[in-house]
Amino acid sequence: MKIIKPGIAAVFAFALAQMALAEEANVLTPSPVIHLLDNLDEADGLGWCIDTLGRGYAEYLHAHSCKPQGGDVQFAFEAENGSIRSVAFRDKCVVDLPFGSPTVFGLADCDPYLPEQIFVYEPGTLSLHDSQNPARCIAVGEVSRSAGPYMSRDLVWADCDLTDPKLRSWIIRN
Repeated sequence: MKIIKPGIAAVFAFALAQMALAEEANVLTPSPVIHLLDNLDEADGLGWCIDTLGRGYAEYLHAHSCKPQGGDVQFAFEAENGSIRSVAFRDKCVVDLPFGSPTVFGLADCDPYLPEQIFVYEPGTLSLHDSQNPARCIAVGEVSRSAGPYMSRDLVWADCDLTDPKLRSWIIRN
């Protein structure tokens, strides 16, 4: 019989409790959509989607409550060229913006040869990676805020190995 020390048992119990607290999002947004696996703290259980900043078309992106009616939260991942294409805004794709921009990600005319528009999806970890730096993943910021009747968070680059998987695990429904 193996005896587990009390300290190890407490750590194990805490880890199990944390896993049990993970809540999968109830995303009602029609496909195609890219959303976080975990609901985190989204108040209505709608989950977190990539979204344009503000209503309608915008040059900048953030994470936002997934909207049941779709629209500007609908994006499709095109595995053959690595682009993340907006459904609502024809010929617009997600782009890694230059340092100093108000946000990290934006929308730009789709260009399959522009390295800043090429991403890699890793199904095993559910991570969307930077094609030029596989150690970087798209993640949501740790802090949520009110966004009218919904909620929002920053959309950021994060170190894949050091970031909580809850903040960087994406489900792609094309």
